[in-house]
Amino acid sequence: MLDPRLFRQNPDHVAAQLSRRGLAVNIGELHDHARQVQKLAERRAQLQAEGKRISRQVGGVLRQINEKGNKLSPELGSAPGFHVNITVAQGQQREDLEDLYQLGKSLETKGSEIKEEVAALEAKERDAQSKLRDELLRLPNLPSPHCPDGRDEADNVERRRWGDPKPAAAGSEHWQLARTLGLFESERSVRIAQSRFITLMGWGARLERALIQFMLDLHTSRSYVEVLPPSLVNTASLTGSGQLPKFAEESFRCADDDLWLSPTAEVPLTALHRDEILPATDLPRRYVAYSPCFRREAGSYGRDTRGLIRLHQFNKVELYWFCHPDASEEAHEQLTADAEAVLQALELPYRVVELCTADLGFSACRTYDLEVWLAGAGVYREISSCSTCGDFQARRSSIRMKEGKRNRLLHTLNGSGLAIGRTMAALLEWYQQPDGSVAVPQALQPYMGCTVITPPSDPE
Repeated sequence: MLDPRLFRQNPDHVAAQLSRRGLAVNIGELHDHARQVQKLAERRAQLQAEGKRISRQVGGVLRQINEKGNKLSPELGSAPGFHVNITVAQGQQREDLEDLYQLGKSLETKGSEIKEEVAALEAKERDAQSKLRDELLRLPNLPSPHCPDGRDEADNVERRRWGDPKPAAAGSEHWQLARTLGLFESERSVRIAQSRFITLMGWGARLERALIQFMLDLHTSRSYVEVLPPSLVNTASLTGSGQLPKFAEESFRCADDDLWLSPTAEVPLTALHRDEILPATDLPRRYVAYSPCFRREAGSYGRDTRGLIRLHQFNKVELYWFCHPDASEEAHEQLTADAEAVLQALELPYRVVELCTADLGFSACRTYDLEVWLAGAGVYREISSCSTCGDFQARRSSIRMKEGKRNRLLHTLNGSGLAIGRTMAALLEWYQQPDGSVAVPQALQPYMGCTVITPPSDPE
């Protein structure tokens, strides 16, 4: 979530940065709402300060009454509050007590009025804050100054390549290879669920499991802490990471509970430290998590409607960092390199593309996409988005770090390390052999227990 202070202090900057994303926002209205919240908070604080001052004055009057009452008679000072039996006093002493009594009662009344006004202001402030928060929750993160400007994905910038992309000798796409090798069932999965679900079979199931274990082992060897989070997440978790309210229609929700199927492990990993204050000395915290992911993929994507590229359910290994704000740029480069290490170990050609402002994800301020080479299709396809989110998710989730005596928002970063189905698709197409078999890359052979995947009818 964006800092409300930006809308009060520099609304033109916010409007300019959101326009880089191609968004036109009524910044004047948001500025007015932010100023209203501030004015209510300032007035409430003033009244609370005045209430404390009056409370101190009331205490002073009570002490004077008790002191004077004790001098006149012990029973005068023993009465609670202002209920002093002043009739015992005579002359000037009685007048003094009466004056103090009236002053005390006047201050007490004023204090009660202030309490009522503060309570009314607090209700207005809560309502105004809630409305402003609802508006801010719908706005995406501001792009980094380093993020290239652009109007659509055609303006994304290729940063580097690894490997030698070339067409496969046989030229089959992964879904064709999978059919020959008996790796998954598409038609029968429709019977089980609906379209865009896959049932992995035989070597396909084993390959999926092998890729998951291989990626987890690789990342934990690089000092990531492995996490196995819940697959169901609540509304607060989705809101904190940025999926809600914008992407509600793309998510699967449980009918009878405040629970949703997680669209990515980024959601539970963000929520892992929600409402916490972490010691700055404990940063960075680096997590790796395997999780099944569930998304409503709307519309027709042509060739992507077949095979493993665009499914309602898929497996993914996610990398996630909580880091010091001063170290987030360096962390972004390292997280991206860690995701690249998987492709390099599997010897799959890929390229790194920096997303332009118009193509950024909702929570990201800067993103590198890793696009793996699909040799059979002859195209690059996204397999990981490595993003730095600044303090955007930390503010939504109230995650801070303690640095000395000061608490401040930390930064979060995330990236796939990698999407399993797309890795499998790239592997099948890159390692396909002229005889219809698929070679197993050396790094994966210990996990597969074989060097080649052959059709079911052929001997291994």
